[in-house]
Amino acid sequence: MASDAAAIPAVPASAPAPAKPAPPKRRGSYNCGRCGLPKKGHVCSVPGPASSSSSAVGGDKAGEPQPPPQQQTKPRRALQFDEPASASPAAASAVVLDAVPLAVAAPPPRPRTPSQAAAWKKKARAEVVDVDAEEDGDGHDGPPLPWVEVGAGRRAPGEVLVGVLQRLPPRAVAAAAGVSRGWRECTRRLWGGAEEVRLRASGVRPVAGLIARCPVLAKLVLTMDSDVDATLLACIAFSCPNLQSLAINMVNSAANRITGDELSRFVSEKRSLSVLTLDGCSSLGFLNVSSSSLSTLWLSGLCSLTKAVMNCPSLNELSLNFPIQNNDSTDLVALMDSLGRTCPNLRNMHISSIRLCNEAVFALESANLRGLCMLSFLQGSKITDAAVASIVRSYASLELLDLSGSGITDNGLGMISNAFPNTLTFLLLARCPNITSFGVQVAAAQLPLLRVMDCGQSICATPQPEAGRSYYFGDLTGGIKFCAKLPVQRKQQTTCQKLIIKHNNLKKLSLWGCSAIDALYVNCPELVDLNLNWCTNLHPERLLIQCPNLKDVHAQGCRDMLIGAIRNQVLNEFAAIEPRLPCKRLADGSKRVHVPHFMIEQLEGQEKWGRPRKSQCTVHLT
Repeated sequence: MASDAAAIPAVPASAPAPAKPAPPKRRGSYNCGRCGLPKKGHVCSVPGPASSSSSAVGGDKAGEPQPPPQQQTKPRRALQFDEPASASPAAASAVVLDAVPLAVAAPPPRPRTPSQAAAWKKKARAEVVDVDAEEDGDGHDGPPLPWVEVGAGRRAPGEVLVGVLQRLPPRAVAAAAGVSRGWRECTRRLWGGAEEVRLRASGVRPVAGLIARCPVLAKLVLTMDSDVDATLLACIAFSCPNLQSLAINMVNSAANRITGDELSRFVSEKRSLSVLTLDGCSSLGFLNVSSSSLSTLWLSGLCSLTKAVMNCPSLNELSLNFPIQNNDSTDLVALMDSLGRTCPNLRNMHISSIRLCNEAVFALESANLRGLCMLSFLQGSKITDAAVASIVRSYASLELLDLSGSGITDNGLGMISNAFPNTLTFLLLARCPNITSFGVQVAAAQLPLLRVMDCGQSICATPQPEAGRSYYFGDLTGGIKFCAKLPVQRKQQTTCQKLIIKHNNLKKLSLWGCSAIDALYVNCPELVDLNLNWCTNLHPERLLIQCPNLKDVHAQGCRDMLIGAIRNQVLNEFAAIEPRLPCKRLADGSKRVHVPHFMIEQLEGQEKWGRPRKSQCTVHLT
């Protein structure tokens, strides 16, 4: 034993221990070094190995000073097993690796056992993975989004989750906020940056709770299932200081109780508001709108306005819809007269009221709105050709003209065709009973830029009452007594009218309800939609449709033979079934000869598969 001890060289007391190079940082083990179980929430009961004494290095020499123990340079985690720092190089490196800060630690791995998976799902938490906390904290205005658990222990960046939540409706986004803290932070970030929200609500409270989270909201579209009043406008004015567009639609018999004073106050206070759409405005009473930023105003459900003043210099689109009620007392003549002075930049106008008449159109002529491009007067049965002459004199660049429900005739239609041949692209004349197929045919021929034409329920067969006749009967006293026979309504008599539409730019043609048409020829290469609903007197053998790009044909209420003729022409059923033979007959029809080879190659180049291409048109019967 003495020889063995003498063989060991003595360590001088003054010489310090050689410094070992710091091992590279690596990820530590997630399992216990004693029992092998996961370290998270685990207290190991296995005793650790006995710590080695410093006498093993110095031998049995008593009295020699021992080298000072190495101090740990980094703090140690909790739930860490106790191993001596000087037991071995591997043990020393394990201590250093396990002291990596939480800020740079990767998310924990997926659970391996069912119990761990249940505990993981119960603790749905989010961790912030920040590689360089100092630079990120200085470079960003707000905290970075966390990594969020998306299910089964998997995690995704918060920016990815926000991108997914943007495609969900508001109700689903609100439900997603209750998943975890990370999801709640992502939804909060989404609401904070939302600029457009479409919401269907049953009261003011959910709307107020939602828009309070959107400080930068610019466009709000509400569909209300319950009655609304000025409280809704007050919530919007308070929570949305930068609102630019507002639309409130009423459904399920919900009532709009907003008055004219409340609407005027809201519009005047919202200086950034440019688009306002309001439904069910039956409680307004009067209309007094004054705004320098408002450019679009849509009001529907108006009734009996005692006053209508709109002082909006930037207004370029106006839509006023009055319901079909005989008790409406709105003065449309005064309204039209004031538009020229208060809204000089008006370009699109839509008025729907049964009180429309020639005087209202004459008042609009004096308004001097030369920049008007779209003009729509609906349900004005008192509008005649005199109003059309006023429109032609006042506006030279109309692109859309809608006189549906008016009393114009073919003469007025001719004035429209002569006045706007280079600008008019939309002509809507539905339910105009005084026009005929001749006027429609002339308008289609003289308007080369026309793209949409609607003549629904205009060319109709009307019942002709029997003329009143007088009859005399002999009296018992020998006198003569004259009695007037009441007119009797006969059965509906069909007026046979032929319609030929040949146009190069027309895309949509609507002839729904035109029961007086018995022959129709349509040759429009660009036509994609044809409406023949309830054309009950149209004969199948007098129908010819030559529209190669036709996609939709509406034939509801037509006879079965007419539907079959439409299918045969637009679907090319017979042409698709018949095979193509490279032969033809001679002039006298006596013999078949083969087509020359160069013609066959030309046909094969045009038709790749050797037969005509089947049309993609759809015939709608409902």
